[in-house]
Amino acid sequence: MATDLRPIVPVIKRSVVGIGTFERTRSPSIVFNGTGFVVGDGLDVITNAHVVPATPADGKMVQLGIVLPDGEGVRFRPAELVARDNEHDLAHLRLSGTPLPALELGDSDTVQEGQELALTGFPLAMALGLHAATHRATLAAITPIVRPSLGARSLDPRQIAALQREPFNIFQLDGTAYPGNSGSPVYDPATGKVLGVINAVFVKGLKETAISAPSGITYAIPVNHVRDLLRKK
Repeated sequence: MATDLRPIVPVIKRSVVGIGTFERTRSPSIVFNGTGFVVGDGLDVITNAHVVPATPADGKMVQLGIVLPDGEGVRFRPAELVARDNEHDLAHLRLSGTPLPALELGDSDTVQEGQELALTGFPLAMALGLHAATHRATLAAITPIVRPSLGARSLDPRQIAALQREPFNIFQLDGTAYPGNSGSPVYDPATGKVLGVINAVFVKGLKETAISAPSGITYAIPVNHVRDLLRKK
């Protein structure tokens, strides 16, 4: 019997934030890039490295930060990039001011194939609004991060770079995620402890099919790599 998610979802949602940028003269001034979640003392935020934009070279005053629901709209809170781990596609942001509720990190080395999991984030937030959505998932496999390729032509630069690094295992989930879910926490639905971070969706055909015909195959970075990143601050 599946775990009842109703008690844990409100707890998780308090700690899930949007990741975006603010630029006063831009329209819209706030742009959403992905999902993140609060850990540690309530001022540390974890997301994917690919969600955090590179520093603009055109001199514009673009501010990195988190995006929070605010009634019918959203509000922006600045954050500083503390550390980026491109190899494991993770980034650590730091807030100032009032702490937010934080999630507890679990031990991803104890996760087993077939285990029931859940994820909460902001799928298609630019289209649907900043409303956190929760999905069930099953840990289908613990697999090397680089998927087998049918041929050299189908390898993109990101995969080629990964092939040149020391391989590590990633969680393959039987669960649906969408653009915007990058950086979402994957957690034990019974305890709420975070066990992974959504970082990619397997796309069939063109990128557009990630929305119209999702594959149902999603990948997550084991959370013990988050622990390593947090030690670098």
